[in-house]
Amino acid sequence: MKIAALICRILLGLVFTIFGANGLHPFLPMPPMPAGLARDYVTILMQSHYVVIVAAVQFISGLMLLANLYVPLALTLLGPVLVNILCYHFLMQPVGLPLALIVTLLWFVLFFYYRRSFAGIFERKPI
Repeated sequence: MKIAALICRILLGLVFTIFGANGLHPFLPMPPMPAGLARDYVTILMQSHYVVIVAAVQFISGLMLLANLYVPLALTLLGPVLVNILCYHFLMQPVGLPLALIVTLLWFVLFFYYRRSFAGIFERKPI
């Protein structure tokens, strides 16, 4: 499990570092704008600069994963980002769904490996 967690941590870190950096300063070729609601959603994210905050969270969390520092915090920050990515691809743009599912699987493998760090949030009746 240790080797699997290492591989997942590095892959997840690379994905979010690269795509987070691309969101902050685009260097990858941009695909054509999607149609319909997905286009409206992306337009709002871009024009409001909300995408910069999301990209910064992705980039910083990806670096934390690559450096093996504050991994539970990085997973906590990336959780809501992954939920939004999955919702976007499930509901508006299914083209990128396979990659989103793979990244989510990597996240869950790491979450399972670091599950002791998250034990407190699963208490039914906290103090």
